[in-house]
Amino acid sequence: MAKTQWVSHLLNRGADDDPWAVSSASVTRGQLRGAVAEFYEIFRKQGIGEGSSVLLRMTPSFTYLQVLLGLWSRGAQVVLVDFRLKPAEYEPLVQQVRPQYLVAAAGAGGPVAGFRQEADFTVRRLPDGRPAVDDIRLVQFSSGSSGRPKVIGRPADSVLAEIERHAALPGIPGADDRMMLLNSVMHNMGLVSGVLHALASGATLIIPPMLRPAEVVRLMAATGTTAVYGTPVHYDLLSRVADRPQLPALRLAVSGGERVPQETFDTFRARFGLPISPVYGLTEIGLIAGDLSGTSVPPQLGLPVPGADVKVVDEELHVRMDRSPYLYGEHADRYTDGWLRTYDRVRQDSATGVLSMLGRADSLAVIGGLKVDLTEVENVLLAHDRVTEAVVTHGEVIEAFVGADPAVGADELTVWCRERLSPVKVPKRFHVTRLLPRNSMGKLIRDRALMHGRVLSESPSRAQGER
Repeated sequence: MAKTQWVSHLLNRGADDDPWAVSSASVTRGQLRGAVAEFYEIFRKQGIGEGSSVLLRMTPSFTYLQVLLGLWSRGAQVVLVDFRLKPAEYEPLVQQVRPQYLVAAAGAGGPVAGFRQEADFTVRRLPDGRPAVDDIRLVQFSSGSSGRPKVIGRPADSVLAEIERHAALPGIPGADDRMMLLNSVMHNMGLVSGVLHALASGATLIIPPMLRPAEVVRLMAATGTTAVYGTPVHYDLLSRVADRPQLPALRLAVSGGERVPQETFDTFRARFGLPISPVYGLTEIGLIAGDLSGTSVPPQLGLPVPGADVKVVDEELHVRMDRSPYLYGEHADRYTDGWLRTYDRVRQDSATGVLSMLGRADSLAVIGGLKVDLTEVENVLLAHDRVTEAVVTHGEVIEAFVGADPAVGADELTVWCRERLSPVKVPKRFHVTRLLPRNSMGKLIRDRALMHGRVLSESPSRAQGER
């Protein structure tokens, strides 16, 4: 397939008057195609074309999706950056990838303001930008245990292969479905499992203008939603909605990003009359496993989907890939002899082949469907001039154990982190002491239970509560 035809392959599905998506208003497939064609011309006049590298940083909107498709239609490599990142998080990413162009919406940054119909944006040529890497079309970031974000690049063939894996998953939404998407369109599940799969399958995409649970449920009823995609946090909140309208069309609830807590699974099934179905994937390759039959229960992930080749080594999942997904020659240790090390601990049933999640093998924590590198949080704390040591852990919430000057308090550290980290990464609890406990080898203790026992018992007056 030609380098730009893969987008046409998705866009040309369906008639012009077929519905594409619904938010505060509806957009047909013909309107989508028209908007993408307009942006195609805008970007052509800006000099963006085959081999251009473009960083896209916009608020979630139909414009954002149309701009993305327009850039891909021009053959550009698009680097997706979450608009919620603080400058201290965003600027190093720009320096790392050095795009030739910046496409950004006015006011890109700050709290989530919901999903919009339209959004203004500007196009700016950046000095000393480097061109696209090979045939890479989609670039995303994923934090690693080193604290430096991994730069993940996917060619068009990889994205199309993921869409084909979705199509092969029994029970997946199709042309007759109305598919509500609660996941962020800036991340892989929302973008590929949601937007691109719906585009390819003919399903109608429904994106709530706001994620207030009661309003989401009312929109589900008003649109006759048949399938909903989200994270465990979304399902927990939906389960709390009182006076819920009847949802006779709803047949499927799909969750990804992290393991569904048993309580959330049970409560949602009791109140909505159907189980939460798991899917599992990675930013590096997309969908890997899933079960939409309703038979899997936490921590089961289902079977590897057709087209995904996996193996389990010492309870850690490895995935077959044609090449390393990491750009600029980095993270060579994660890709060996055609296999990607996922750092996800799983167990595979020898009789059925079903995968079950055990946890992470490194410092990544998954919170609200987003991966947070605890090492990055530690580095931010250590940048404080009166902090000497830091260990950050995750249990129910992110907790920071901090060795610092006695005058430093939790309020000061909270402000410090909020100025430098996205809200999801800011610790909810700080435990401050002069020195953190170490083991016999002189290394900082990192076990959360041991830290609680040592820090809180040795310096109870310095332990700070939840923020």
